[in-house]
Amino acid sequence: MKKTKRPVGPIVAFETAEFPTGQTLTGSYVRLEKIDVEVHGAALWAQMVGADHLWDYLYEEAPKGEAEFLAGLRISVARTDWSGYAVCLPDGSPVGYAFYLNIVPAMGTIEVGNINFSPALQRTPAATEAMFLMMQHAFEMGYRRYEWKCNALNAPSRRAAQRLGFSWEGIFRQHLIVKGRNRDTAWLAMTDGEWPALKAAFQAWLSPDNFDENGNQRQTLRALTGPCRVATDPNQAD
Repeated sequence: MKKTKRPVGPIVAFETAEFPTGQTLTGSYVRLEKIDVEVHGAALWAQMVGADHLWDYLYEEAPKGEAEFLAGLRISVARTDWSGYAVCLPDGSPVGYAFYLNIVPAMGTIEVGNINFSPALQRTPAATEAMFLMMQHAFEMGYRRYEWKCNALNAPSRRAAQRLGFSWEGIFRQHLIVKGRNRDTAWLAMTDGEWPALKAAFQAWLSPDNFDENGNQRQTLRALTGPCRVATDPNQAD
């Protein structure tokens, strides 16, 4: 019988990536510090208290008070398979947090998630720079794939992912049960091959030259990252 050659994919010259250690990442608008509940917790709660909608698409319910918030944050920080950052302004004020999760150094894959940005941080250059610094660090640690996953109903998260340059990969139907409800999960990612162009897009957007005297952007990040994406979210077309 004649043997047919079937495609098996290219050989990958890859050994492993580094597991994140929480080293401080510093930009022009923010400093990312390894999250410490005793150092950052109370100040984070002060930024988030009353903004219960921040938890709509997170795994836990909105905390009923500071003690419950701190207890939940301690659980996240204690996970050995996660690595979290407090997003701090230049004056040291914590205004949000984000985690690396689903970290698989042997495969070179890592996800950014459990993102909770206070109203003071949302829709600011600081928020964008925080995401850029985490992306950049992931690829510097040797990861091949950087993932973003969210509830498929979370339109703001899907818009944010596309703006940040993540390419659309599809929806995993009935992927999880969260807070007793079905969750279809939207999957997006960027790869190390796409990163140089994406990095240049972020650097162009974050440059002081990209903002006028009133702080208005001259070029949008979405326009700059658009050519780098290999696939577009069908619900978030440019």
